[in-house]
Amino acid sequence: QVQLVESGGGLEQAGGSLRLSCVASGSIRNIKSRGWYRQAPGKQRESVAVIISSGGTNYADSVKGRFTISRDNAKNTVYLQMNGLKPEDTAVYFCAWISWSGSNYWGQGTQVTVSN
Repeated sequence: QVQLVESGGGLEQAGGSLRLSCVASGSIRNIKSRGWYRQAPGKQRESVAVIISSGGTNYADSVKGRFTISRDNAKNTVYLQMNGLKPEDTAVYFCAWISWSGSNYWGQGTQVTVSN
């Protein structure tokens, strides 16, 4: 059974940094992409950063230059390094593994709160 577990969220001041981790247990094959998504109160869920199977990355315009997604294949883990945090980054952050077959695997989310 596949499980994704996020960690690393918390409360930070504007300008600070956090590093989120997502560890996958179980076997996930035929992966199209791994990514981080977030949803703030009153807002739609949005894609933050995605790393595709070949290693290429895509970022939301709002986080370009501040966030970096990476992976450790040996540990079956994806990371999101978040620098220069802004209050508008406050949200619940979810990781997801997306397969080419159309199956999505989601974590439970981790809260990130950025204060002024």
